[in-house]
Amino acid sequence: MLTHVQLRKKFADFWVKNGHKEIPAIPLVPQNDSTTLFTGSGMQQLVPYLLGEPHPLGSRVFDIQPCIRAQDIEEVGDNRHDTFFEMMGNWSLGDYFKKEQLTWFWKFLTEELKIPKEKLYVTVFAGDKKNNLPADDESIKIWKSLGIPESHISQYGPEKNWWSRAGVPDNMPPGEPGGPDSEVFYEFTEVKHDFKFGNKCHTNCDCGRFIEIGNSVFMQYKKNVDGTFSELPAMNVDFGGGLERITMAIEDKNDLFETNVFIKIILALEKLTGKKYKDNKKEMRIISDHLKTSTFLIKQGIMPSNKEQGYVLRRLLRKASFNLHKIGVEIKEMFSLDALIQSVVNTYGTVYFDFKNDVETITPIIQEEMNKFGKALTRGMNEIKNTDEKELENKAFYFYQSYGLPLELLEEIFISQNKKVNRDKFRAEFEKHKELSRSGSAGKFKGGLADHSEQTIKYHTATHLLHQALFDVVGSDIRQEGSNITTERLRFDFASTLKPTGEQIKKVEEIINSKIKESLPVEFKIIPKEEAMKLGAKSFFREKYPDMVKVYFVGSASSPQAAYSKEFCGGPHVKNTSEIGKIEIYKFEKIGSNLYRIYAK
Repeated sequence: MLTHVQLRKKFADFWVKNGHKEIPAIPLVPQNDSTTLFTGSGMQQLVPYLLGEPHPLGSRVFDIQPCIRAQDIEEVGDNRHDTFFEMMGNWSLGDYFKKEQLTWFWKFLTEELKIPKEKLYVTVFAGDKKNNLPADDESIKIWKSLGIPESHISQYGPEKNWWSRAGVPDNMPPGEPGGPDSEVFYEFTEVKHDFKFGNKCHTNCDCGRFIEIGNSVFMQYKKNVDGTFSELPAMNVDFGGGLERITMAIEDKNDLFETNVFIKIILALEKLTGKKYKDNKKEMRIISDHLKTSTFLIKQGIMPSNKEQGYVLRRLLRKASFNLHKIGVEIKEMFSLDALIQSVVNTYGTVYFDFKNDVETITPIIQEEMNKFGKALTRGMNEIKNTDEKELENKAFYFYQSYGLPLELLEEIFISQNKKVNRDKFRAEFEKHKELSRSGSAGKFKGGLADHSEQTIKYHTATHLLHQALFDVVGSDIRQEGSNITTERLRFDFASTLKPTGEQIKKVEEIINSKIKESLPVEFKIIPKEEAMKLGAKSFFREKYPDMVKVYFVGSASSPQAAYSKEFCGGPHVKNTSEIGKIEIYKFEKIGSNLYRIYAK
């Protein structure tokens, strides 16, 4: 049976054979994207190129992108949802279109992966009369020409078979690109239809009989100011297929947790707890998923905390602790988690991990967090057991503050203890505490795409000036650790062996504003990575870069040695520094060992 490691290679080899270049995956925590906590799709880094910027590697590219969707945490527990997943994607940036894309993907599934044709179904766009958008008859003809019977082709409206960043055509703002998509589904014939999802099963039914394994989006239209749609001059293909979902199809297993991306973790969990997966499916799915995702987050440098990505990590580990408790594991006397973390590392091997060092680094962080919470959970559950139901309604925040029991976990505990609580009153009490929204996390669980508004573009260019000015003033050992940009401010994290003084930070601010006053041009060149490094172009050390890179120069790109700032970057940026306006550094703080943070606006 094909493993997920072999699947990666087949995917890469197939697209290389068809003239595509591989783009390296971006980190799980994306740079310069204030709209989301995590990278949630393979196309997240492709947005500027789908909107018309030239890609350094040309018009045919592909990648395999690790993703996290925190909004799916509550869905985990069924047979197919997980919070960490990998999206395999390929793109045509104004090159080929529907015929090539659908033909290639069909060949990849049926010839390379040997998935039985009779198990595959497709959906296409049925049209949108309200917006005068026609049905995608072309895709139907292509699918039929590939031998797909009419009974395996279904048509759906914009709610199912249309894609844009804003959703359905009605929600798209003027200037926004979008288009019809065509999805491929795999049928698990042993799954019986669940009538709670409707009287009749169909390809897009949520009962689990059909599962989507790939989606080809055809970026064909742009919305006009008057609300009508016109065709784009250059049409793009944006394909995404879940590695885990395709693995389910290859193995013909309707339970994701029994496939090779999870089975080692499940077996380690069975051995460690003495419990059987078949008797504790929901709990073991949650534990294995949450520990896997936590392992990847810590590998990326995230630590448990009450803010943003750290809050998600803490939430995952606490839910894992609670579900261990549910299957009868006494968390206050927590067993060693080494074998579980080792099973995650063994599952992915050198694709993402260093076998020995990562287990030794990651396990103590998870162990400490879960041990600490396990003890608090036991105390909190005992107090909840002895508290009157009416009194519980007013104590939501008390349980959060005293025991660290988050709202969604408290509700699970009440259900497990058969406690009936006025949910609205309980939630209203909890919401008085605004820790999550104060942290800036609220609204970021949707997995948005980078905000390319005028103000954020100005701040993006300002971070390049800030990076270079720090280098000039503080020293050459400055290393960027991350940045976050909103319409209100920019935030820049960096490492330095020496703490910058207040005078130095003031000097950095003066340099930034002097470069803005100089009205320097901001230009980019696409050049070989080695050449960029010889020029001294700065890069973000967590990023992997392809052989050809886009470098932005503050100062003329025609004489790159003389440019003030040179940095690997996908863009977008202002055309001239004078567009930025005056920048003020209003806060500077230490955030860790040799780690510092600057806020500016």
